[in-house]
Amino acid sequence: MSHLRALGATLETTEEPGGPAHFAVTGRHPGEITARTSWADVLPGADAADEATVQAATGVMQVHGRRRGEPRGLAVDYAATCASVLTVQGLLAALIGRARGSAHGAHLTTGADRAALLTVSQYLAAANAPETEAVDLSPGGPPFTARCGTLFELEALDPAPWARFWRELGAPEESIRAGWRPFQFRYATACAPIPEALHRTAGTASWARVREAAELSGAEVCRVRSLSDRAAEEAAGAPWTLTPYDGPGSAPAAGPVPEGALPLSGLTVLEAGRRIQAPLAAHLLGMLGADVVRIEPPGGDPLRGMPPCCSGISARWLALNRGKRAVQIDIKSPAGRAELRELAAGADVFLHNWAPGKAEELGLDSDRLAAVNPGLVYAYTSGWAGRLADAPMGTDFMVQARTGVGAAVHPADEAPVPSLMTLLDVLGGLLGAEAILGGLLLRERGGRGVRVESSLLGAADTLTGPALRRAAAGAPPRRPAGFRRPLATADGWLAPSDDSAPAAQDRSARLRERTTDQAVAELRAQGLSATAVTTDLSALPQDRRLNGAFARDPHGALIIPSPWRFQ
Repeated sequence: MSHLRALGATLETTEEPGGPAHFAVTGRHPGEITARTSWADVLPGADAADEATVQAATGVMQVHGRRRGEPRGLAVDYAATCASVLTVQGLLAALIGRARGSAHGAHLTTGADRAALLTVSQYLAAANAPETEAVDLSPGGPPFTARCGTLFELEALDPAPWARFWRELGAPEESIRAGWRPFQFRYATACAPIPEALHRTAGTASWARVREAAELSGAEVCRVRSLSDRAAEEAAGAPWTLTPYDGPGSAPAAGPVPEGALPLSGLTVLEAGRRIQAPLAAHLLGMLGADVVRIEPPGGDPLRGMPPCCSGISARWLALNRGKRAVQIDIKSPAGRAELRELAAGADVFLHNWAPGKAEELGLDSDRLAAVNPGLVYAYTSGWAGRLADAPMGTDFMVQARTGVGAAVHPADEAPVPSLMTLLDVLGGLLGAEAILGGLLLRERGGRGVRVESSLLGAADTLTGPALRRAAAGAPPRRPAGFRRPLATADGWLAPSDDSAPAAQDRSARLRERTTDQAVAELRAQGLSATAVTTDLSALPQDRRLNGAFARDPHGALIIPSPWRFQ
């Protein structure tokens, strides 16, 4: 919420112990905007009492636990963190709408349950598509362990570096071929049943030999670092930066918001994104009313065909790109770059997550586009924001490994390894959208375009902030053994709230003899909080706890509920 104060808003916050937070924001324009954030906004309160129960009911525990083959809770407050960012987004959007003359959205409501459903939206979409997955969803996955015991993450974006890396280490050809597909799809499936022969091969090599193989092959490796390692480095700063362009104010007026429309209605966003981070940021801006134009290569985005599909379009792709208009442009050609600059001249936002230096190489950096549109909000969602000199490739799992996220998301009795759920791509996308909204608000107030940058590193530091502070103070940074570990029942799993977990654990033997419904009812009768753990994502739309909160698009793909309710 300090980000709102930095943008010139007056903020009042009240919070009931163990209950929802209430925010009141007043900007430089007349009128107050208020927000309410709670654990339960879609789910019943009894099933979303805290972070643990929200993770359990929405499927987060099931997705994070796929590597192990059974549900596991994230030992960080992921749903609450995402909900806080979404709340700021809603407030910023309402302030932008107010600055554009709209009275719509004077009060907004969101919840940690809505945020959690957003974080697993791709997994839910795939599980509820009419086709089956094209890859095995069995347990397993990186990281790998070198002979000396060093845990390391491996990254290769195409099969050639992958194969060269393993051949350098002497892995069997059959295992190299069999391992590529689950490795490649781990971003989409949150698991990677890689042949055990590859793990054995890594275990025969020294860490020095592993690094040599990576350098020779074009793959990249990163040692899985501890929270103490990260705490000893530079202090975490803001997760994004906003830099107004130099010179006099010259941003064109965006025009008023039509009566009853969402706060970003009438604004145009150009998005040249890939994977999750930038597409999700643009998707959120579209959900707030913006017209999103997606820049795709000739022939279209190849991820449109990623299985499973709904009416021939990837269910996962639709979860991030539904409702966007697409324009195919060859940005490698002079004509294509000229076409993109022409589109940028009439846009409000340009967003990309290209590799470092690519925008400058193409002549599509902020200075070049500001020359054709001084009022443009130019947004870059990066991996590292140029903050770490020795940073590896800026992808989700590499950033998790480098920043200690792998340690933070597991309790002390589990291996400190990156989650195969794309935690940082999603949180990075949320922070990217927040930063863009901040840039748009500054533009409305200052009359100048703004350069915006957010990063996966910023997302990692935001997520691990409490753990890093514990590490810096010399306290154990990781949660204790068994933290947020679901309890088995006769037919499934239940998750007690964090406060109820010790007492529920004492009853674990008896709970194994009860059905999940019986076990939850028994704990609640004893004054404890608990809910059933969702283990079948395909059944979640019919879950009585969600009371028909989902919808379907014209392709038949699942639509999660909006993160916000504006009134």
